Amino acid sequence: MLRRHEIKDQDWERIQGLLPPENTGEGRPSKPNRVMLNGMLWKVKTGAPWRDLPERFGPWKTVYSRFRLWSK
Repeated sequence: MLRRHEIKDQDWERIQGLLPPENTGEGRPSKPNRVMLNGMLWKVKTGAPWRDLPERFGPWKTVYSRFRLWSK
């Protein structure tokens, strides 16, 4: 079920190729880019602190780290 702050399927299809690969084969498997992006969108749209990120997006530190990486 799509929630209010999450990206729609047609929008995801348009941008998924612009993001880096999800897993480089090193270390632990990474969280899917779509989940990470939805977490970032939730944070930006709500204005809540990173630590208040809902658990469905994974650990807030992981989402924040990916946000910082993609921002560069």
